[in-house]
Amino acid sequence: MNIWRDLISNKLALIGGIWIMLWVSIAIAGPILRPDPSENANNQHLDLSLLPPGTEVTVDGESFTFLLGSDRYGRDFLSRLMAGSVISLSVAGIAVAISLFIGLLLGAWAGYKGGGVDAVVSWFLQVVWSVPTLLMVLAITLAFGKGFWQVFVAIGLTMWVEVARIVRGQFISLRELEYVQAAKALGLSDFKIMFKHMLPNAMGPIIVVAAANFAAAILIEAGLSFLGVGARIPVPSWGNIVKEHYHLLTTDLAWLAVLPGALIASLVLAFTWLGDGFRKAFDVAK
Repeated sequence: MNIWRDLISNKLALIGGIWIMLWVSIAIAGPILRPDPSENANNQHLDLSLLPPGTEVTVDGESFTFLLGSDRYGRDFLSRLMAGSVISLSVAGIAVAISLFIGLLLGAWAGYKGGGVDAVVSWFLQVVWSVPTLLMVLAITLAFGKGFWQVFVAIGLTMWVEVARIVRGQFISLRELEYVQAAKALGLSDFKIMFKHMLPNAMGPIIVVAAANFAAAILIEAGLSFLGVGARIPVPSWGNIVKEHYHLLTTDLAWLAVLPGALIASLVLAFTWLGDGFRKAFDVAK
């Protein structure tokens, strides 16, 4: 089974992967690629507000083209959208990393040990699972205050349950296989058996759930920023860009709210396609 060949042959997964890599590159490049290289793309020209796309003006003696127009503060809208990708992708990436770290440890330990350890961890999973995700994120964010790091910590602490459930199920089925029993007979430590020998054989479902969590984290971060408990203005986030302009949806300037919303939807869809591609690639029964 050639996983990468199967993944590349999946057109939707390939399109999703290319779209994700494009925006990751834009986020990493930062001001180098942005028409407005100022911090947070926050160079304001109040007399140039709400210009239509393609408008060419003279700013500080230099010619400048607003390729996607300007927002209500006269900031280059394309630059704001490009800068907003940093928040969406970094919050999603760190939140998923936190969820994988906690989920792998608890899920692997419960699935491998079984018995009382599994019962206690499973009970804890059910308790956390019963609390609505958005409610828990809001509670954690409000408890620790509003800010950038609070957002990814809050999202990460709510997404680990799904990872733990998947890992637990995989380890329960793997712990009875002969190579695991042989490793125990050789006296290898539990940690080495779990993470050197068992974990590689459970990576398929973990990668799929990680891709799904990326999509969910982007959506949750955008929602929190829209509600005012995520990235704080003037730091650009696709969620707070929508919030700044959603009142224009019924006007000729609706694109100021539609474009960031479309980017959020497109990245969520891209991660969904990529996750589905990994699921099919790892499916040994296909």
